[in-house]
Amino acid sequence: MRYVAPTREAIEPAVFSQAPLNAWGEFADWLHGPRWPSIDELNAHWPSNAQQRFVAQTRELLEDGLHYEERIATRGLIATRVANWHDLFNAMIWLRYAQLKRALNRQQVAEIAQVGRRERSRPQCAQTHFDEAGVIVLIKDPRLLELWDGHDWHGLFWRHRSAWLDGSIAVEVFGHALLEHALSPGKLLVGKALAVMVDEGVERADAIACCAQAIASACWLRDPQELRPLPLSGIPGWHADNEQEGFHRDAACYQPLREGRRYPAPLLKRL
Repeated sequence: MRYVAPTREAIEPAVFSQAPLNAWGEFADWLHGPRWPSIDELNAHWPSNAQQRFVAQTRELLEDGLHYEERIATRGLIATRVANWHDLFNAMIWLRYAQLKRALNRQQVAEIAQVGRRERSRPQCAQTHFDEAGVIVLIKDPRLLELWDGHDWHGLFWRHRSAWLDGSIAVEVFGHALLEHALSPGKLLVGKALAVMVDEGVERADAIACCAQAIASACWLRDPQELRPLPLSGIPGWHADNEQEGFHRDAACYQPLREGRRYPAPLLKRL
């Protein structure tokens, strides 16, 4: 069933003080202010040299005949519905992770040139899944990757619960649909993840830049099977029930590893 976000008026303010929405404080007025931001207000957050800008999605705009991604690539216009949570979160992602967004757009347009506007290739499916529900996971301890590879959720989220608190493993949320779903308290969130093994001292921004480069160069996101499921609701602070061990044994977001499923090696980012 298609998710329908709650109305702006129906959302409890406490939602924005909980993960993952509490990580977007620079846009606090847009999230829980009394009114929706205008397109001009969104565009005011771009740096002066930005290649793109947001534009209201109107019938006149769509009559240009371009695919959504082609319009971004050729005209720099990001079609945006006003007073819409999904598109507001998409705008926020663009403003924080423009390099990643541009890398995805580059590959989407390349695939459209190959298969046309009506078809969708395997790389396009992977890119869309990441755009909607993607997370980047930075890992310092290879033992955690082994647990994740085997879908040992109890081990990853309970026995090694401290790893999520001391920075041994960390998550950057990229998918705007994930943020939209987080508007409903208690919803079990699962991200589609790309993993990066990082040395101690590597900055998050540098690891994210490596991901963007791998996507832009068509090394990553060539097939949906590259994406690892990560039950975000198991992370400390992301779901009230995960403070109890029982949650990590039978929560619906924890799925067993399918027979024969293997994940690609993570990207490596060294100092």
